[in-house]
Amino acid sequence: MKERGNHKVVTGVVVSDKMDKTVRVEFVRRFLHPVYKKYVTRKKVFMAHDERNECGIGDRVVIVECRPLSKNKCWRVRKIVEKAA
Repeated sequence: MKERGNHKVVTGVVVSDKMDKTVRVEFVRRFLHPVYKKYVTRKKVFMAHDERNECGIGDRVVIVECRPLSKNKCWRVRKIVEKAA
């Protein structure tokens, strides 16, 4: 498949796999606050398309941005980095 343009790529953890061909992926980022000099944690949850329903809760996955697939879903699972134990 030929890639067109630059797409955002994010690594996160699957927090829900109850939907058909869809997973919820939580992306956690930590950064140093510019004023208070403390580390702040921010979480973002993405809906991602999982064509073969391979992902399970706790799996670490790489997702890539794509065209809108539904109302809330515009990311695809590219690969599973680590399966949950």
